[in-house]
Amino acid sequence: MLYTDEHRAIAETANKVIQSEINPYCDQWEAEGIFPAREVFQKLGKLGLLGINKPVEFGGMGLDYSYQMAFSEELGVIESAGVSMAIGVQSDMSTPALAKHGSDALRAEFLTPAIAGDYVMSIAVSEPNAGSDVASIKTSARKDGDDYIINGTKMWITNSTQADVLCLLANTSDDAAHKNKSLIIVPTDTPGVSVSEPFNKLGMRASDTAQVFLDDVRVPQSNLIGLEGLGFMYQMEQFQEERLYAAATNLKMLERCIAQTIDYARQRQAFGQSILDNQVVRFTLAELQTEVEMLRALVYSATEEYVSGIDVTTKASMAKLVAGRLSRKVTDACLQYFGGSGFMWDNPVSRAYRDGRLGSIGGGADEVMLEIICKKMGTSPTGKR
Repeated sequence: MLYTDEHRAIAETANKVIQSEINPYCDQWEAEGIFPAREVFQKLGKLGLLGINKPVEFGGMGLDYSYQMAFSEELGVIESAGVSMAIGVQSDMSTPALAKHGSDALRAEFLTPAIAGDYVMSIAVSEPNAGSDVASIKTSARKDGDDYIINGTKMWITNSTQADVLCLLANTSDDAAHKNKSLIIVPTDTPGVSVSEPFNKLGMRASDTAQVFLDDVRVPQSNLIGLEGLGFMYQMEQFQEERLYAAATNLKMLERCIAQTIDYARQRQAFGQSILDNQVVRFTLAELQTEVEMLRALVYSATEEYVSGIDVTTKASMAKLVAGRLSRKVTDACLQYFGGSGFMWDNPVSRAYRDGRLGSIGGGADEVMLEIICKKMGTSPTGKR
């Protein structure tokens, strides 16, 4: 994937709004444990940044996914990963299936305001007993006349305390686990929808995450995305964009950590020389920067294939796996070179250390990524689904 002037223009536009409208407030939002999602999304929406690869007729730019990757990579400049994750939920996790498979009426009602930033979206898949194991969800949607009646609980839902709309995965039949699921649009002001208090998380502090309860929630069957029973497949498609996003948004965040560590290590004196004068320090930072660039190459390769219509399940899973592990590796090493200062809560590398730990858990744990890769390599145990 080669950056064109158009890719750079999108990245520059994103960078300007990040530096003027987001980064100056990140410390405040981290302390408050929430950021004003609708306000931020509307600013991004006015610039067209929430619909880069979405259909023009519903407010998007209609560009291919490589342009979305240019935007996602630039989100790594945001000094609070909780904010960048929330933006990714809006653009890469809760709207791809709606954009690709939703009816025109459904897209007009929900995708258009999501692209404008007027609606805050959440992706409601995980449950208390079904995280990476999506097939095990228990939330049900039973038909009643022209409606669905939905019952269940969703867990770890990003943006949920501010969300206007859920893109919800539910069981709509008693068929096999991979054939009985459907994606359904659920407005959060529907009677029977309630949300817990925000969770007190280790990292991603500026992002509101909570539990969502659905008690006899009635929505029209016209809120179904695509065809009934294909929800599992649609969600697996959404996961590809989510995982590519997760890898891309780590790139500049990790480079920022390395650059901040270089600056600190150059100034900090110990035993008659700067920390950076120690060969082990500068060699380690050089190796880490090399690994970030290797991840970038994998992300760009996967993006190029995705745009070409090639199945990127393997490469997207590899990129997600590497990004999560590299985030832990880079932030841990950088924190070490900050010494006692790195152990302070408000140190930027300390924040990245806490935020980055989610990368190996959310969107499919490392172990799930490895199983997917093994399956594609043909090395899974006989009979393993």
